[in-house]
Amino acid sequence: MNTSLLPPTSPLLTDGAHRPYFLWWTTATIADLRAALDHSDPEVRAYWMGALLREANTRDVWLFVTPGMIRAAWDRLQRHLGRSRTMWAYLLDMPDTPWPPTAMIAK
Repeated sequence: MNTSLLPPTSPLLTDGAHRPYFLWWTTATIADLRAALDHSDPEVRAYWMGALLREANTRDVWLFVTPGMIRAAWDRLQRHLGRSRTMWAYLLDMPDTPWPPTAMIAK
C-alpha cells in the first residue's frame, strides 16, 4: 500500500512570506496563518482553521493542521466550515450536527 501524500498544490505554500490562494479575502501570509493557528485564544485558532478547511484544497490542509488538531477544535470550529462541515465530519468521523444547533435558533 502506498501511504505517500500528494504534494502541495504549490511549493510557495511553504514560504512564510507568500499570500496563499485560500486566504483570498485578506492579506494574511503563510506566516500569519501559522501564527493564528498557534494563537493562545481557541476562538482565533478555530476561525483560521475553519478558513483553511473551508477554502483550501484538501491536500494543502495537511501542511498546517493534523486530524487531531481538527478533532480537538471541532466544537468551536464547525460553525466556520460552511458547506464543507459535512465533508470534514465524514472524513474525520466526527458528529455531523446540523448548523446552527437548534438551541441557537431564535423562536
